[in-house]
Amino acid sequence: MSEAEENGQVLGSANGVVGSEFAEVSVTIDEAGNGPRLRMEDLRTGRVRFLDALELEAIVWLPEGHLRQLLDPSADRWREER
Repeated sequence: MSEAEENGQVLGSANGVVGSEFAEVSVTIDEAGNGPRLRMEDLRTGRVRFLDALELEAIVWLPEGHLRQLLDPSADRWREER
């Protein structure tokens, strides 16, 4: 294992799986649209979301409290689909 991998960094990788005891998500770079975007798939449910550079930057700049609100599973994830 390289030093970058030991530190949790994967340089130059276009896809992979990010997982923990709470979630497992497949992450790939999708080149099929107007420009590259991040394709994320919840491996438990199969739900897919695409994020472009602007959306990713918005996440990076979110204040800590806003990010915590997004992580609350009772807000959306545990509710039945309508």
